[in-house]
Amino acid sequence: MQKGKINVTSENIFPIIKKFLYSDHEIFLRELVSNAVDATQKLKTLSSKGEFKGELGDLTIRIKLDKEAKTLTVSDAGIGMTTEEIDKYINQIAFSSAEEFLEKYKTDAHAIIGHFGLGFYSAFMVSERVEIRTKSYKDEAQAVRWECDGSPEYQVEDIEKEQRGTDIILHIDEESTDFLEDSRIEELLKKYCKFLPVEIGFGQEKEWKDEKYVETGKDKIINNPTPAWTKKPADLKDEDYKAFYHEMYPTTFEDPLFNIHLNVDYPFNLTGILYFPKIKNNLEIQKNKIQLYSNQVFVTDHVDGIVPDFLMLLHGVLDSPDIPLNVSRSYLQSDQNVKKISAHITKKVADRLHEIFKEDRTKFEEKWDDLKLFVEYGSLTDEKFYEKAAKFFLFKNTDGKYFTLDEYETLVKENQTDKHKNIIYLYTDKTEERYSFIEAAKSKGYDVLIMDDQLAPHFINHLEQKLTGKRFVRVDSDVVEKMIEKEDGFESKLSKDDEDNLLPVFRSQVPSDSTYFVQFEPMADTANPVIVTQNEFMRRMKDMSALGGGMAGYYGQMPDSYNLVVNANHALVQKIKDDVLKNAGEELKKFDAEITSVKKDQEALEALKKDKKEEEIPQEEMDKAEELDKNLREIEKKKEAILAEYGKNNKLVKQMIDLALLANNMLKGEALTKFVKRSVELIEE
Repeated sequence: MQKGKINVTSENIFPIIKKFLYSDHEIFLRELVSNAVDATQKLKTLSSKGEFKGELGDLTIRIKLDKEAKTLTVSDAGIGMTTEEIDKYINQIAFSSAEEFLEKYKTDAHAIIGHFGLGFYSAFMVSERVEIRTKSYKDEAQAVRWECDGSPEYQVEDIEKEQRGTDIILHIDEESTDFLEDSRIEELLKKYCKFLPVEIGFGQEKEWKDEKYVETGKDKIINNPTPAWTKKPADLKDEDYKAFYHEMYPTTFEDPLFNIHLNVDYPFNLTGILYFPKIKNNLEIQKNKIQLYSNQVFVTDHVDGIVPDFLMLLHGVLDSPDIPLNVSRSYLQSDQNVKKISAHITKKVADRLHEIFKEDRTKFEEKWDDLKLFVEYGSLTDEKFYEKAAKFFLFKNTDGKYFTLDEYETLVKENQTDKHKNIIYLYTDKTEERYSFIEAAKSKGYDVLIMDDQLAPHFINHLEQKLTGKRFVRVDSDVVEKMIEKEDGFESKLSKDDEDNLLPVFRSQVPSDSTYFVQFEPMADTANPVIVTQNEFMRRMKDMSALGGGMAGYYGQMPDSYNLVVNANHALVQKIKDDVLKNAGEELKKFDAEITSVKKDQEALEALKKDKKEEEIPQEEMDKAEELDKNLREIEKKKEAILAEYGKNNKLVKQMIDLALLANNMLKGEALTKFVKRSVELIEE
């Protein structure tokens, strides 16, 4: 028996491995199985080169648990090790046999996973003692047993072992007994080893016999050694891609929209398949749907840094030996190679979408509603993606028709260009709630887009910056006559005095739950008497605040505000104007006379102050000016009180306002009940 000390620079290497080297203790199983795969792949390479002339035989890697003995064993029928190799690759930590082997057989070696020579030592994270029983493939090789209890001391002895290959036997420590449970080991094997290129057996297949499950004697293979991404695209059909999608995501029942098969060998190696899932009308970003592999070994499902943020909406797998990893293969290192791969993936995704669009536009349009949010997100966050997406981005209008950016400009340019030469793109977020506004726009021959997803406000802002001379206006942001301003317009049937009188009347009946600005606009006499609109800028800023960022967050804290637009030319408004004069005309005349008198006095006083500096104005005149201002405010306040009182008691005024609120789906609860009751009363009158 040989004894010795492991060649390390510090006797603290094992505590470091146990606590700090690997981010998660469960990684040990991935490392040991990966080493077993390495050993098997090496043997295949030697056999293909004629350097191993024996039978390869059964190369299945087997994992066994013995709960009584508290051991977990990983066995392979690979290349094995001699005593000298044990000393070189096990006793000298961090000397990687895989690196040396790759250098020797770099032109035709099968996938060699190891890079650092530390994978084996991860076994000590969960073990109080580790054994290696190994026999080299070389002729007349002596089988060897190596053992270490987690200290720098080890021992090596010759043993009898018939079959070539290696058994790694872990004597699980008291803190890690969960790794003695079948369910736990199967979970880890499916997580980390699901697509390793050598069959991995854990337990046996069972069949139902004599009213119970019995073992068949056949290995239960837990992995798929030839996943779809390792095959050539020409050898796969749509059904194969869908089947692999459901193999990766067994709890997802919907089929993906599209897939992109990546197969790059220069200037870096990258394979994989990315899927476009159906993306609902909100950003359900799950950043653990793309899995990263290195030569079919699972590395991580946190691919930040290699996949641009907007591509996190996709599902799928990426496999590259050129992505630099740290010693535990758990985290990506951000370097130039990673950035190149990221840029390449973005380009491939954009090119593939454009290709699908050109090949079958009808099919592309059918899937656009489920795809749009992804394209918007990519356009907002990646300038190069936007440049390509501009060729296949689609607008959808309220008639369900689709247009590219250029097609839509051609469609609306003639009729929707305002007097400032801007093309106005009208849009709606909710077709049902904005129905009356949409119909009003259509009655003028305007087209209305549907832009109803979570990113729409941000994307509209983005487009306005990119598309010179284009503005987006939501259909409920103004009356239809003002959304696209033309040279010709309607003349108002209300004078300035009429508007001043009607302002308190309508203001008295606006809801108190939000801020309403009453204004009068000359419209067609067939248009609604009152319309509720919301300022495009303020409303868009508030919508954008839902996703945060910049000034949008500031506007998001402000209360909702609306415009109560009164149609100055509607017959009902004219009726209210006449009724005000009929019921309060005499009082109004008295107040108007008083207001006129005060204003004349103010004008006379202003004439005295003309050409005088402030310090030259007598105190008496300053006091008189203050008194006149106060008198004017009091008279106007009394006049407004009379008009407001009239408005509060006028059912017709309230009815017109409620109709406008109802058209915007803003009349609910008690207010809606009162509206229905009032409607019946007005009909009976």
